[in-house]
Amino acid sequence: MKLVVHHLHLHHNNLIILLLIFLHLSSSSLAHLSVTINDYYPEERDALIELRDSLISNEDLHTKWTGPPCIQNDTKWVGISCSNGHVVHLSLQGIHLKGTLPPTFLQNLTLLTNLNFHNNSIKGPLPILTNLIHLEIVVLSHNKFSGTIPCEFTELPNLKTLELQHNLLEGGIPPFDQSTLTVFNISHNQLSSLIPNTSVLRRFPKNCFDHNSGLCGKPLKVPCPFLPPPPRHRAPPPPHHSPPTQNNDEKKNILKKWSVPMIAALVPFLVIVGLLFCYYKIVHKRDREKKINNAVSRRAFSSESNSKNKDPEKGVDLEFFDKEMPVFDLDDLLRSSAQVLGKGTLGTTYQTTLETGQRLAVKRLNDTNNELGKKEFVQQMQFLGKTRHLNLVQIVSFYYSKDEKLVIYEFVPHGTLFELLHENRGIGRVPLNWTTRLSIIKDIAKGLTFLHQFLLHYKLPHGNLKSTNVLIQHDPQNNLFHSKLTDFGYFSLFGSRKPSSDHQNLAASRAPEYAQGKKLSRKADVYCFGVIILEIITGKIPGEISPFSDDETTTEDLSDWVRAVVNKDWSTDILDVEIISAREGHDEMLKLTEVALECTNEVPENRPTMSEVLLKIEEIEHRE
Repeated sequence: MKLVVHHLHLHHNNLIILLLIFLHLSSSSLAHLSVTINDYYPEERDALIELRDSLISNEDLHTKWTGPPCIQNDTKWVGISCSNGHVVHLSLQGIHLKGTLPPTFLQNLTLLTNLNFHNNSIKGPLPILTNLIHLEIVVLSHNKFSGTIPCEFTELPNLKTLELQHNLLEGGIPPFDQSTLTVFNISHNQLSSLIPNTSVLRRFPKNCFDHNSGLCGKPLKVPCPFLPPPPRHRAPPPPHHSPPTQNNDEKKNILKKWSVPMIAALVPFLVIVGLLFCYYKIVHKRDREKKINNAVSRRAFSSESNSKNKDPEKGVDLEFFDKEMPVFDLDDLLRSSAQVLGKGTLGTTYQTTLETGQRLAVKRLNDTNNELGKKEFVQQMQFLGKTRHLNLVQIVSFYYSKDEKLVIYEFVPHGTLFELLHENRGIGRVPLNWTTRLSIIKDIAKGLTFLHQFLLHYKLPHGNLKSTNVLIQHDPQNNLFHSKLTDFGYFSLFGSRKPSSDHQNLAASRAPEYAQGKKLSRKADVYCFGVIILEIITGKIPGEISPFSDDETTTEDLSDWVRAVVNKDWSTDILDVEIISAREGHDEMLKLTEVALECTNEVPENRPTMSEVLLKIEEIEHRE
């Protein structure tokens, strides 16, 4: 009996201990949950809940959309992507959504860049997208949307993709003229009237407009009919001869005869009035943006003109390296319109358009080194200005004052390699084939090899080589891509007295020797080039979490992940999904991967020279 009591006593104590542990874990979990739930933007969640409650689908969003939508960059909500706690992608395609969209739910998703409801059964008007200035991709195709295309769609400044095909849309097409728009499709609707003759809409082929019986004009090559003549008015009978009384059937017939031509004449008139209203709003907006851009340009460059008068170390006039290029002065730059192309580690780059129509890129350098005097800066820029190669961006001119330093380049119009590789992935994107990727790699190698041969006295001829500093020229007629390197030669502008604070912002600082406290050499350029090869082959962004890894650790560099995969097995797991399906060039890609891993060897002395790298690339190209 004592043994049984003793056993029960021990069992009771164990239960108490387990209960205390459970309460402790529960309290810590609740505390963690409280922090998690508070760490999000409730207005964005409210907007998504409003969407969830307005639609039905086979995905059971009521069960899957609970709790906070975003925890920093992570989410458990199906169809959602997050960045810094904000919803940036909303992609619910092919899940049999039925119902109508809440009219204004998107107005609280202010940082949205991608909206995709492809292949559902959503009815009603298109969503309101006003003021969603970050929106780049809008895919609403294969639904049952009705009504007109809002002219506010033409005011989305960063819109790149608009797919509205296979819906029930009516009315005219707003005059889209965003230079960013590269994918456009409104086929298989019920649209009518003249297609606006804007420079952007003229780019798109006939099949983007097909199967809209009422559309006319280019590029359909369907002439627009003349408006029907107004009906003839018969003279009324004399007052003393009243017409005979007409029965209801005769009145209905007369009404039909008059109403058909009147409606036929009125509908095109209303459509034209609507398009003119849209056009007015666009022109008004452009004028306003031009004034804002001019103000930005003046603010950006105003300090230079002031420093010319105040700086005891006087600024120099603009010096031109190409004697055949039309000259301009600093005042011309101040008067030009400007827009920010990007803010990098070295400074802010603007696209400026002079009053003559000439487009240029102007880099306003950060305060690189106050100890770098006018004589040293001018000498460096004069030398770099003479550096000419097909795969290098040409330096047009420069400006120096103690507080401001400007470098003026030729403008390369079609963006960067980073944008070409990583943006607009998904529906509507044309995959970048292997031949094009190899051509781009070879162009970069040619430009970098030339820098290493021409800038012999430079320890680090480029110093900041990365995909955002590879500019792209695209010939759409022949579908050829040409690459040019920019931001080269700036390593020397930082001076050598305090390199650690400035050089860490350059791409060359990613080389292992920098972390080891060793001096950077031109072999750091070779390392950066190897990383770019791997970025082009894998389609992955250096430094991001690998979707193929078993754990959630970030790699210090893309080469670490590739080397780990390759050491296990020479497989095609490392290849970009866009090119692996093509089943061609796989051997060449793996041979080029070997070259990239040689370039990213941890020991600088074991890396090849750029001349050797270029030779290996050409051998792979000829073998292919």
